[in-house]
Amino acid sequence: MFTYNCRIFQRYDRPVASLAVLADDSPNWRPGAFGWDLFGCRHVLEYPLVKLLDYAPRLEGLLADPNPFALVTAAHLLTRETRGDAERRYAAKWRLARLLYERDWDRQRIIDLFAVIDWMMRLPPELETKLWQELTTLECNKTMPYVTSVERIGYQRGRQEEAGALVQKLLRRRFGPLAQETEDQIVALPLERVEALGEDLLDFNSLVDLDIWLRRH
Repeated sequence: MFTYNCRIFQRYDRPVASLAVLADDSPNWRPGAFGWDLFGCRHVLEYPLVKLLDYAPRLEGLLADPNPFALVTAAHLLTRETRGDAERRYAAKWRLARLLYERDWDRQRIIDLFAVIDWMMRLPPELETKLWQELTTLECNKTMPYVTSVERIGYQRGRQEEAGALVQKLLRRRFGPLAQETEDQIVALPLERVEALGEDLLDFNSLVDLDIWLRRH
């Protein structure tokens, strides 16, 4: 934040305001400044902050608030609350999805907000499929085909490509360049396998371990 504040000031030669939004789980971590004091020279950036954890007691109010940022904040809190509980996360994600259709928002806003919720609230494949089936039924009843069909394919493909690119980047950083055949194998993996590889590669000692993993999966 300090660096960006300085660079934006240098670029535009105008005063810059910085705001910190803290999404961590520690209620007492509230850094409000950064800087240094050296040889009598003091350089400090003090900034206001928002702690999303503080809004947990106001969850129902956030869900009822028409402000899109309130819904995103609620999604963050529900993601945190349902960590490790797939069924509860499914119920929370389904509730948020229904709320999108109840608001008087345009199609693109609904799609964009659903993309954020979908990214935050990952589900096991079977519950993800169930959610899309429910969404399809909801859209048919409301005659509002917003986030299913083409959008769903785009979300799934985008998530898979992002995960695959990240895994390849981590592997290159540890072991150097990858063979084209290896890259092709990673690209062809379904999303859940790519995510599993992202966890397992921490235990690899060489590219031999990667080859063994790919043959087994």
